[in-house]
Parts: sequence; structure tokens; C-alpha cells
Amino acid sequence: MSVERRPPSLETSSLLVERPPSYHSTDDVNSEPSPTYCEPEPERPINQFSKADTCWILAGLWSGVLLGAFDGTVVATLLTPIGSEFNASNQSSYIGTSYLLSVCCFTPLYGRLADILGRKGAMLLALSLFGSGTIFCGLAPSMNALIAARAVAGMGGGGSLAVSSIAVTDFIPLQQRGLYQGMANILFGLGAGLGGPLGGWVNDTFGWRSAFYMQTPVLLFSFVLVATKVNITLPDAVQNQTLSEKLSRIDYLGSLTLVGTVGCLLLGFSLKSTEEMQWSDPIIVGLFSASMIFAFLFVWVEKYWAPFPVMPLRLITQRTPLAVSLSNLLTSMSAFSMLYNAPLYFSAVRLDTAAVAGLHLLPHSIAISTGSVFAGWIMRRTGKLYTLTLVASFMTIVASTLASCWNDNSSTFHLWIDLIPQGFGMASFITSTLIAMIAGVQREDMAIATGITYLFRTTGQVLGVSLSGAILQAVLLQKLRERITGPGAAEYFAALIIRNRHTAQIIPMLNPDQRKAAVDSYADALRVVFICQAAMSVLGFLACLPIQESALSYVTSYSSL
Repeated sequence: MSVERRPPSLETSSLLVERPPSYHSTDDVNSEPSPTYCEPEPERPINQFSKADTCWILAGLWSGVLLGAFDGTVVATLLTPIGSEFNASNQSSYIGTSYLLSVCCFTPLYGRLADILGRKGAMLLALSLFGSGTIFCGLAPSMNALIAARAVAGMGGGGSLAVSSIAVTDFIPLQQRGLYQGMANILFGLGAGLGGPLGGWVNDTFGWRSAFYMQTPVLLFSFVLVATKVNITLPDAVQNQTLSEKLSRIDYLGSLTLVGTVGCLLLGFSLKSTEEMQWSDPIIVGLFSASMIFAFLFVWVEKYWAPFPVMPLRLITQRTPLAVSLSNLLTSMSAFSMLYNAPLYFSAVRLDTAAVAGLHLLPHSIAISTGSVFAGWIMRRTGKLYTLTLVASFMTIVASTLASCWNDNSSTFHLWIDLIPQGFGMASFITSTLIAMIAGVQREDMAIATGITYLFRTTGQVLGVSLSGAILQAVLLQKLRERITGPGAAEYFAALIIRNRHTAQIIPMLNPDQRKAAVDSYADALRVVFICQAAMSVLGFLACLPIQESALSYVTSYSSL
């Protein structure tokens, strides 16, 4: 009987060492297995560009990444003036929520669209949606119209990040992909860093609408370069299809049920946090129930109905894709909880100004840029990512643990550097796990796998902010009840403080006893939040353990159907 012989395990093998080819056995039951390896014929990449064209392509793709990061922080600085103009400050938080929900819902769809419409078509679609939504934000006559425009912008904002990552994989060798991802993350950090101060200046000088209009030149620059330079060739089977044949490959029902699943879930958590609803509120229960129903329908559609599923179940149940997805979800929850709550600690507990509180994130931002490039350099230098991923994940545990130990006796030195492991580790982590995901799937699944990675990452971001806000409010109210006496006094001060939690500007205005109660209660609540972050980071670390290390040199540098 013929016995199949398997190659050695690759779980800890170098990424730059060629993958050992499998033994071959024959169908003849009387024959013996071949004692020699059969060297596979290397496939030639179908996308090769000159250095000049490569630079122009990267400029077109990455300018969209820069603009997406810039837009996010610009809008964060405009919430107060926008709420004041429309006399709807209580709705200003939905400007950010609608964008994030839209990003989470529509980002995974671009993995399949990039294979159906091509990289150029999918990127132009993303830029068109993002650009039209951004321009409509500047023209919005009401708060509801602005919220709707931000949702349209989110349909394209997340897609531009995902498609740019997919497109770069098509013509950059995978063993160098981490380094290029690091450079893209530097631009992302640069855009996020410039958005706040530049948006504030534009608002003070020209008004908040100009902050949306000013993004148009960069948008047009990206659109023109993508339209003229991003000529990435897909296999002939896709290139020769008619438009109707391409549209027939779109999983409409799967996309609808996926959007319903993610949208209802995140909207429930967001309303619980922003509107201070109870978990038993009919709206919250209804949204979570709807999410479960949509999830059931989504699984049924993907397994039994869709010929070209938007998220193939066979992919998400594989070892490395599942591990990467779960670890990205959990680690992103911890990271964005830190980004949201660390400045709040300095404002509400240390009573620093908003400018000083934000300045404490500067070392964190620098660490993000250096960490991503470092991870790319390490993978190119050593050819391995498994140990790098575990170390990076462990650094996020260290940062949350250090933050949970902050108290009145913590030195200024620690308050400035304790966030560095979070930024450095998270940047290295998302870079290495993206490469692990791409290397761990077949060529035809690379684009979809990239979209799945971004889905879990962005979902974790929204959940991290929403759940940490819910925990903060619950513990804060409990501690205020213990420290402030009188009927309804604790609830009154809790509502007063929570309403101003983004700046904590009300705390210095309280009398000394109330101020001390508020500061101590905030310190206790944030300590619980940081401990929960550390626990989430531990779960993210455990989720990393099953990730396999593949030989990158054997994986072709392009993705196809």
C-alpha cells in the first residue's frame, strides 16, 4: 500500500528558507513512494514594475492611507464647534460612531471586490465613496445629514486601507512586505499626528467646513495616480470576464447579512456606552438579538448558498487565519481602550490640561512609527515572525499592567514612558500578523484574508472604546456613591462628570471635597479599565500561540484567483 510521506513541520522554520516540497506518491498501489524530492517550478510574478512606476503606485495608494488617518483626527477636533453650530452637542459623538460602524461593516467586502473589480476598480470605488462623503460633510445643512455623510465616507475609508494593502502584496515580494507595511504605518501615524493641530487651526481660521474641503487636493492626487498607474494584472480568467459576469460573483446576500451582524453588534455596544443605556434596555436587547439572527443567516448563506462567499468559512476556520483574526480583535480592543483612556487619566486624575494630556501620547505615537518599521526590518533580516509576534503581543500586556499601577506616587518618568511598549508592541504586532495571514493562505484567498484581518481589527477598535466606556461609567458611579452622600447626589455628579468625560473640564470647578471624590473615583475606575485591558492583552497573547510560521520565499508575491 502506498503511504503518503509528509514534509517536515514548518511551524518554526525560517521565512526566507525555501519551503521543502512534498514527496510524490503514485496512484499505483504496487509502487513505492519516490525517495527524492520533486522541485516545484517557481512561478513568475505577473506584476513587475520599474522603480519609477513602483514609487508612483505607492504614492497613489499610500496618499489614501495618509488621508484616512488625517481625516479621523481632524474630525475629532471638530466635534465641539460642529455641535455648537447645529445646537446638537448631544449628537456629536455619532459623527465618529457612524464612521467607525461603516468602516467595520464594509471593509471586509473589499477583499472580494478587489478580486472582482480589480485592484484599481476597488480602490477607485473606495476613494469615490470616501471623497463624496467627505465633501458632503462640508455641505451638510444639519447634524443628521452630517452623520449620514460620515457613514458614506466610512464605506470608502476602510476600503482604501484594505485595498492598498492588498495591492502592495501583488508586486512586493512577501519577505519585504513587512518593511513596506511599516512605511505605510509611518504615513498613517503622520496623518493622524497632523490632523489634530491642523484641523484646529483651520477651524479657528476658516471654520470647520474648510477642514473637510481641504482634503480634496490629496484625494484628487490619489485618485489620478490610482487611475493612471495602478495597472495590476489579474489572471486571464478574471480579466476576460464581462461586467455582468463580474457582478454575478458578488455575494450580495452574504454581504447584507455580514453588515447586519457587525452593524447591530457594534451599534448595541456604542449606544450602551454613549447613551448610558442599561443592558436590559429593549433597544440594546433588540440590537444584540438582531445581530445573532444575522450571524446565523450569514453562516447559512456562506456555507450553503453563495457560490463566491464574501468570507469563506473554510478560510476563517483554518488554524493561522483564525488565530490571526482573534488575536487582532483582542489586541485592538486593548490598544484602543488605552488610546481612549490614557489621556482621560491625565485630565481627570492628574488634572492636566487637555494639551498636556494629549502630549503624553507623543512617545506612544513615535513608538508606533518605529515599531512597525522595526518589525518589517526584523522579518526581512531574520526571516521569522513567530517570536516577533509573541514578543510584540507581550509588550501590550506590560503596558497595560504598568498603567494599572499608576497612583499618586508614580514618577513623571513612568507616566511618560509606560505607554511606549503599547505603541511599539501594537505596531509590530499588526505588521507581523498581517504577513502571517497572507503567508498562511492560498494565493486565491490573499485578498479576502486581508479584508478579514481589517474587519477583526476595526471591530476590536470599536469594541475597545465602547466596552471600556461602559466599564468606566459603571465603576465611576459605584465609587461616587460610596464617596458622596445625599439622595441623588452621586448620580447627579456622575452624570455631570461623564457628560464631560472627554475633557474632564468640570472637575476643577467642584468644591474641594467633591473634587477629591471625583478624582479618587476616576482613579479607581480607570485602574479597573487598565486591568481589564491587561486581561484582554493576555487573551490576545494566547490567541497568537497557534500562528504558524510559513516560508515566505515560496509564496508568490502576488495574489490571484
